[in-house]
Amino acid sequence: MNTTQYYPVLQTSDVAGTAAFYQAHFGFQPMFAADWYVHLQSNSDPQVNLAILDGNHETIPEAGRGITRGVILNFEVSDVDAIHDRLAAAGLPMLKPLCDEAFGQRHFITADPNGVLIDVIKPIPPSADFAAQYAPDALPA
Repeated sequence: MNTTQYYPVLQTSDVAGTAAFYQAHFGFQPMFAADWYVHLQSNSDPQVNLAILDGNHETIPEAGRGITRGVILNFEVSDVDAIHDRLAAAGLPMLKPLCDEAFGQRHFITADPNGVLIDVIKPIPPSADFAAQYAPDALPA
């Protein structure tokens, strides 16, 4: 399989509001916008994309229609503390407070207006126990 692009598509009942959330708080811009679908691209990296889709749209098979649940979007960033402070000041819910994890992450978890979890992460050196579980070229520095 020759994949040319990969991105998550979130189903929602509020396409415009969800798209506006990711534009305001996570630096996305619309590349295509309709009332039922918005394709977003990161302002800082054109390889980072996210789509928002009306969960009841006819293009979705009936068995798969609805609201996105059970999904966590991970955003790996260079300054997790600054983003945490900015999003907390904007009133986003902090469902997991900013913390360091032994497995090699400094992170916090918030949510979008649909309840989709958003994990904002900065890789950090893991504990010795966890370091042994990484592939050599994947070990956070």
